[in-house]
Amino acid sequence: MDCLTLKKSNCKNCYKCIRNCPVKSIRFSGNQAYIIGNECIMCGHCFVVCPQDAKQIVDETEKVKVLIQSGDPVVVSLAPSFIANYDGISISSMREALQKLGFFDVEETALGATMVKNEYERIINEEDRDIIISSCCHSVNLLIQKHFPKLVPYLADVKSPMQAHSLDIKKRIPNAKTVFIGPCIAKKDEVQHYEGIVDAALTFDELTSWLKKENITLEQKMDSSEESRARFFPTAGGIIKTMALDNPKYNYVVVDGIDNCISSLSDIESGNVHKCFIEMSACSGSCIGGPVMEKFHRSPIKDYVSIANYAGSKDFNVSQPDKMDIRKEFEIIEQRYPIPSDLEIQDTLRQMGKMKASDELNCGSCGYNTCREKAIAILQGKAEISMCLPFLKDKAESFSDTIARNTPNGLIVLNEKLEVQQVNKAALRILNLRSPKDILGDQVIRVMEPNDFLEVLSSGKSIHDKREYLAEYEKYVEKTVVYDKDYKVLLGILRDITEEEIQREKKEDISRQTVEIADKVVDKQMRIVQEIASLLGETAAETKIALTKLKESINDE
Repeated sequence: MDCLTLKKSNCKNCYKCIRNCPVKSIRFSGNQAYIIGNECIMCGHCFVVCPQDAKQIVDETEKVKVLIQSGDPVVVSLAPSFIANYDGISISSMREALQKLGFFDVEETALGATMVKNEYERIINEEDRDIIISSCCHSVNLLIQKHFPKLVPYLADVKSPMQAHSLDIKKRIPNAKTVFIGPCIAKKDEVQHYEGIVDAALTFDELTSWLKKENITLEQKMDSSEESRARFFPTAGGIIKTMALDNPKYNYVVVDGIDNCISSLSDIESGNVHKCFIEMSACSGSCIGGPVMEKFHRSPIKDYVSIANYAGSKDFNVSQPDKMDIRKEFEIIEQRYPIPSDLEIQDTLRQMGKMKASDELNCGSCGYNTCREKAIAILQGKAEISMCLPFLKDKAESFSDTIARNTPNGLIVLNEKLEVQQVNKAALRILNLRSPKDILGDQVIRVMEPNDFLEVLSSGKSIHDKREYLAEYEKYVEKTVVYDKDYKVLLGILRDITEEEIQREKKEDISRQTVEIADKVVDKQMRIVQEIASLLGETAAETKIALTKLKESINDE
C-alpha cells in the first residue's frame, strides 16, 4: 500500500493486526505482516491497534511543502472534525496558523459536504432508487467495491465532500492546488486513486508535527456562524441530520463502525432491505472516531459536543455544481485469491490438527473467525499453520509429554512449597509408586529426602549428576535438581544407575579376585623358581668339586 507502510524491525509476530482487521487483508510471510492492497479498505484499524507502531502512515508533509514552493496558490480543505481534534480552535485560528506555513488560504470541507448533501436530496426526490448508500466514506466505498461488488450500484454516485470542495476551489481560484487535512488514512488513498482532483492529503497528526517544528501556536478563539450545519458531517448521523428528510418513501438509517457496516451490507445482499437511504461510516462515531483521532485523541462524547456547539442551524451558501460535475464512478475491484476446494480445506484442517469438527475451536487467536477461514487463508498464502495457538500449544504439550513418557529418566516437578506437581512413569518406577495420584499434591519428603531441593531453592544453584543411594528403594540414582525462577518450579531428574552400580560392583569383585589369583600364582611361581634355583645351585657346586678334583688328578700325573 502507498498510504500505509510496515516497519519490519517493529513487527513482533503478535497477530494483533489480523485479529482486528475486519476484512482480513493482511498476510504473513516469514513472521512478518503485509497489507494486501486489493483487499484492504484503509480503515486504519491495524494502525490503531499495533502495539509496536509497526504500521505507519506515509507522511506527505514534504510533498505539500513542494506544492507551496511551486508558487501556485495552495488551499487547504480542512475536515470539519478539526474542531474536535483541536480544542477551542476555530476556522479563523486554523487559517492564521496555516497561512504562516505558506498556505494561500484555508476553507472548511463542510462547504463540499453541503454540495454533496444537496445532491443526495436531489437523487432521493428525482430518481426512483431502491437503496442509496452514502459515498462520503472512502473506506465504505472500498468495502463495497472489494468485498460486496454486487452492491456497487447502491452506492450514491456522488463525489465525496473533499473532492467536491477541491473542485470548487480550483474553479474559483486559478492554478490552485488543494490539500485535504483530516483524521482519515483512507483519504490519502482516495487522493491517489482519483488523480487531478485533490493534490495531497495530510492527517491532523502530520499537521500538528509540522506546526510544532515551525514553533507555530494555534490561538485559542472561537467563532461560528448559523450557516454551518454541514459541520455535523463527521458525526454519526451527521449527514442525515443536515438533510430535509421530506420523502416519505424512504427510511433514513445510520450505520457506523465497520463491523456494523459489514453486517448491514450482508443484510442488503440477502435482499432483506428496500427503500432506504443509508448513511454508512466505517469508523465508530463516524469521522470524529477516525484512526488518527482514535489513536491520539479519542474522546467520543466530548468530540461530539465540540462539533455540535460549533455547528450552525443553516446550510452554507454554496454554488451547487451540475449533477454531472459532482458525479462519481465506482468500479468493482476484483479479488486475486481463488477459493480453494473443500478437499484442500479439509486436508489443511488436518495439518492444523483439526481431525474432526469438534477439534475446530474457532477461538480466533490466529485472527480469523473460524478454523475454516484460517485454512482458506493458508491455502491462499495469506497465513501460516504456526499462527494457530491451540495447535502450537497441543503440539508443544504433545512433544513434551512424549519426551516425559519415553525418557528412561525419572522426572519429578515440585512447586516452591516442595509439593509434587508432576511425575512421570520412570519416576514412579524408581520410587515404587503405582500411580501419580499416590504422590501428586503431597510433600516430596514422603518419597525422597528434600535437602537437595531445599538447597537449590535457597541458593538458586543447580545440582548436577549427584550419585545417591535410595536405601528405601534399594536403588542407586544420579540426581539433578534445577530451579526455574520464571515458572517457580523445581525439576528433579533421577537417572536410575542401579544396574550400572551392580555391574560396577561385580567388576570390582572380579578384579579383586583376579588380583588375588594373580598374587597366588606369582607367589607359587616364585617358590618354584627358588626351589629350582636351589637345586641348580647344589648341582653346580657338586660339579665344580668333581671337576676340580679331576683337574688336580691330571696335574699330579
